Amino acid sequence: VNNYVLMPAAVYNGNRVKSIKQPYLTFWADARDIGIDKPQLVSDIPRLNINEGPSRIQQRSGDMSTPSIGFFNPDAKKGFWLLTNQAATKQDNGIDIEENNSRTKASITITAPVVREQYSYFIADNTAPSKDKPANFTKGDSVVLTARIYFFDCNNVQGLYNYFATIKNDLLPEKEANASVPFSAAFSMLEEKFNRQNFEQTFGYYSVGLRENCYQDWQIGWTGGMISTYPLLLNGADNTRNNVIKNFDWLFAGGISPSGYFWDTGEKGNRWFGIFPSSSVAKDLHLIRKSGDGLFYILKQFAAFKKLGIATKPAWENGVKTVADAFVKTWQQHHQLGQYVNNTTGELIIGGSTSGGIVPAALMLVAAYFNEPVYAATAKEIANDYYEKYISKGLIYGGAGDAMQNFDSESCYGLLESYMVLYEQTGDKHWLQIAEDVAIQFATWVSSYDYSFPAGSTLAKLNKKTTGVVWANTQNKHGAPGICTHSGVALLRLYRATGNPYYLHLLQLIARAIPQYISTKESPLSDLQNSWISERVSTTDWLEGIGEIYPGSTWSETAMMLTAKELPGIYVNTKQAIAICFDQLNTRIINQAKNKLIIEITNPTIYTAVTILFADKERDKAVSMFQQAGIKLVLKPGEIKKITISR
Repeated sequence: VNNYVLMPAAVYNGNRVKSIKQPYLTFWADARDIGIDKPQLVSDIPRLNINEGPSRIQQRSGDMSTPSIGFFNPDAKKGFWLLTNQAATKQDNGIDIEENNSRTKASITITAPVVREQYSYFIADNTAPSKDKPANFTKGDSVVLTARIYFFDCNNVQGLYNYFATIKNDLLPEKEANASVPFSAAFSMLEEKFNRQNFEQTFGYYSVGLRENCYQDWQIGWTGGMISTYPLLLNGADNTRNNVIKNFDWLFAGGISPSGYFWDTGEKGNRWFGIFPSSSVAKDLHLIRKSGDGLFYILKQFAAFKKLGIATKPAWENGVKTVADAFVKTWQQHHQLGQYVNNTTGELIIGGSTSGGIVPAALMLVAAYFNEPVYAATAKEIANDYYEKYISKGLIYGGAGDAMQNFDSESCYGLLESYMVLYEQTGDKHWLQIAEDVAIQFATWVSSYDYSFPAGSTLAKLNKKTTGVVWANTQNKHGAPGICTHSGVALLRLYRATGNPYYLHLLQLIARAIPQYISTKESPLSDLQNSWISERVSTTDWLEGIGEIYPGSTWSETAMMLTAKELPGIYVNTKQAIAICFDQLNTRIINQAKNKLIIEITNPTIYTAVTILFADKERDKAVSMFQQAGIKLVLKPGEIKKITISR
């Protein structure tokens, strides 16, 4: 069977891959599945059957970023999409696909309400007993099912994604989140919180969580290690910047393993491990994506240090080259980066995946910093390999450390950063075209509408919105405030390079969705402490329950800080007369003349907002690696300002 089935944020290529059934945290258990050239392996998720026997997927409408299903038929060169709404009754609709035993036919069904007759999905268990209840209809009751169906010519998998981008809101309109906490206020809250709760005073580093276990103590990259330091360096107070410098000293004194890669996980300041210390299989393994994240953000901080007049230390630079050399060595030995290496020896243990999607970007920055072209040459080879083997086939997976080789948004966004950096540093439009393809695939992970939560649920009572939340992967079935763990600024750079407003608007939805989920004194969220942001916005029954949230301090806080510091609050394209507000403000152009624009800005929040307006003129478009700059504005609660900008 070679039809490519897509249910946004839930099913990619039918999820038709080998799977294993283990409780969460799932990981490889059978030695026969471990190797550098083994097939993709996922946990027990809803999927079409790769083997003989029954083949069926049953999903709630809330299981997807957009309630929809599509497929690409490569033999007929045809594509198909079906859109529906969330619910025709008081419960979600169901969307099913079932293949016959010979795999010559498949049926797609919309049901109202959703009734998964036997089994439902519950975190890494696709045979959890279903709790769905059929409707009890009485005489005179009626149900109206709404659907829109599209048939179209389609030459490849990318064509299926491209078509979806044009129709995804045909039935369910997107809505901006209610204005809540301006970027400046959110950053101030989070800077105080990170210094109070995350900074480990004895050794001098910002932990990724509250240090209740090793996973919440230190992980390089992924959930925040050497990522949270970047926005804190950019805009923190003097004591915060001093803490960041201490963090660099601490990391490069002990945080690089004998393999040359960063240590995957750490605890109590001086204990270093692989990704899962208690697992006999994973205790020495390092998720390749983590060193990629760390390297990428450290190089961005080197640029920030230079701008701030702070000298980078030889130990830091030597450490960066050590990690970069480890990537080059792995690539030269295996012509792939794989997903997991041995943290001590550097041996590639589990191959395949796009886990290292961010690595080409990191290596390009290393090449530019040290003026050593071997890193750039390696980056280009890796990037071409990712496109040919994975992106062109719609198979992007392996970024999340707790989700095996499930399809995911995290490595997808990492790839976008890589192709944008490659384009910006080479000017080669080959990379720009791939960046556009990746961005369109990434968009399927972003909720395109506001889910209607059950009336008594936490998120319903708080009137929280879902447009713009970013789904994690096909195992961990929740949206999240922000991208794990990035600001999304590559979408802004992609817009500046192409002029396609789709990318600008997608970024606006993501950025504006985050602040409503920060718990504040004025608007507390459930059991979250002040300044905490939970990573979970659940629109399906995979774990906490629909409309409920996990009460913890998470990486979404770092995503919020990055968003506040890497994006301008207001972006204006002076030539096209476009004004987009990423911050929690209202912006509109009230007058435009040949040589000027007059923009009205309103602060509807209860906080004073300090924001940056970036006026992008055509002559500035050649500037690579967009850096936040522009006009600083201060608006008191309820204040309206009118700003004149030259064109």
